[in-house]
Amino acid sequence: MSNGTAIGGAGSLPQRNALSRLWNNKEARSVIVQIIALILIIGLFASMVTNAIANLEAIGKGFSFKFLGQPANYDINQRLIEYNSQSSHFRAMQVGILNTLLVAISGVILATILGFILGVLRLSKNWLTNKIALVYIEYIRNVPVLLHILLVHGLMVHSLPKPKSAIPVGDGSFLTNRGFFMPKPLPEDLMWVVIGLFFAGLVFAFFFRRWAKKVQDATGKIYPVFWISLAAIVVVPVLAYFALGQPVNWDTPELKGFNFKGGMVIRPEFIALWLALSFYTAAFIGEIVRAGILAVSHGQTEASMALGVSRGRTLKLVVIPQALRVIVPPLSSQYLNITKNSSLALAIGYMDITATIGGISLNQTGREMECMIIVMGLYLIASLMISMFMNWYNKRIKLVER
Repeated sequence: MSNGTAIGGAGSLPQRNALSRLWNNKEARSVIVQIIALILIIGLFASMVTNAIANLEAIGKGFSFKFLGQPANYDINQRLIEYNSQSSHFRAMQVGILNTLLVAISGVILATILGFILGVLRLSKNWLTNKIALVYIEYIRNVPVLLHILLVHGLMVHSLPKPKSAIPVGDGSFLTNRGFFMPKPLPEDLMWVVIGLFFAGLVFAFFFRRWAKKVQDATGKIYPVFWISLAAIVVVPVLAYFALGQPVNWDTPELKGFNFKGGMVIRPEFIALWLALSFYTAAFIGEIVRAGILAVSHGQTEASMALGVSRGRTLKLVVIPQALRVIVPPLSSQYLNITKNSSLALAIGYMDITATIGGISLNQTGREMECMIIVMGLYLIASLMISMFMNWYNKRIKLVER
């Protein structure tokens, strides 16, 4: 009996020593701890989901996404695709997704442009310009974004005239407190040639810019990339448009009764949300740009100016490329903030994904968990896509060491 115990103890001793060495290894221990933590998190999440589904079934709700095929029974005033009250909740979700993306993309573009302008103005040697930019940034940043949204929306709804007293803008466009009405293009067959030339110009501009940069790096010769690209993207399609006899018809809005009919309209809710989010985020981007420019050694600017390079080209070719390495990482957070802050659209009645699936559809169907899972999942996917793109761009412009 004692011999068996001794043999068994001797056999288990190498096993205990192997486990001890594995645990004492720093890298192995780190992996083991992470695996255990992941198992616990997955188990906890699975337990919560199972418990929630059981509770829903107990009250007769169950867990299902079949409600997405049922009629939505509500209208959406701002939409980019065909939709009516008899469309499904899934169609309403699609409209909400497109409306969210429209606000997010438009906000990112406008906020970036305004932010870079504000950042440069904050560094201006002109005292008045500098102080105006400072006051704007400090005021905007220290007031909640929801108040900005409500303020801009209130100004548009109560300051702009009613449709009968609409402000004419250009030929066939009208600005009212119910939206910006403009002619709707109805393209003919030849119009697709113009559209094709436009996209071909974009491709040409992309490759021409890369080629011009290689030539400049190799020989120092500088091509007017901006003007040539502008000609390819704008001038050529415009010339083709007129050469083909303007192959497009226009559906012009007309005042009928108490509102305009026909054409296309940009609702005040979208304009208010877009402008408020853009102005708010631009204030933060302006400070990020200022910090990035200040992070570039002033000796770089002095060296460029000493070589006879103009101030504008110094900013474009020397300062901004180096400042971008500081600007881009925090800029990603601001783009994410625009996307997530767009959920405040519900406060002014703009029908984004939160107001459609996360709002009216949720109240009509009583599917709280399913609707919230959809909304959170969509915001998560959008945020991950933005982060992925900005991380790619950040790696592309980072300093390459030799």
